[in-house]
Amino acid sequence: MSRTLYDQTIALAGVFQAAAQVQQVAHNGQCAESSFETSIRSLFATDPETTLDVYGGELKDLREGLTTLANVLSQQSKQQDVQVLRYALNLVHLESKLNRSKDMMSIVGNRIDQARHTASHFGYLHSNLIANLASVYADTISTFRMRIQVTGEPTILQQEENAARVRALLLAGIRSAVLWRQSGGRRWQLICNRRKVIAMARDLAEKANRAVYD
Repeated sequence: MSRTLYDQTIALAGVFQAAAQVQQVAHNGQCAESSFETSIRSLFATDPETTLDVYGGELKDLREGLTTLANVLSQQSKQQDVQVLRYALNLVHLESKLNRSKDMMSIVGNRIDQARHTASHFGYLHSNLIANLASVYADTISTFRMRIQVTGEPTILQQEENAARVRALLLAGIRSAVLWRQSGGRRWQLICNRRKVIAMARDLAEKANRAVYD
């Protein structure tokens, strides 16, 4: 796996895209369908040739994540930005714990592989697949002592479908955090290399926007 700033920014955008969608679902009960599908699809990209291939090979599919990454790292002026940053950092932290637990890592990988049939049969947006992926997260990663506390509208989060989407997105965020580590990403870089990451994310976001409208 390539370990350039480009690859690290792509993977980190995947983390922030999942985090942003968790925030949206928790507060509004919905998020952009295309971004959601990209995040869920990334869970099944187990043998990619490039970092971007994990997200379908098109920058436009990571447009929300790239924009969110640049905005949140450069300013946390809104409450939603603070929440997204907290989710993203917690996902990175949880991934480091998962990486130290090889048995659990294997279980997660096997469970996701078993869900591949559901994905190929029903598609990445089907409620059966989302519920399946949510159960993977609940049975494994959420058993760590450190858990991600998702805040939002209680009436929205109490709905089973929304709770499942949140857990499936958190699992997708963990997958992107794995990719970020594999591409050389480290937590200290979010402080020391923050300006470089922001600049790269903005440049890639502009390219993604152009790709959408070309």
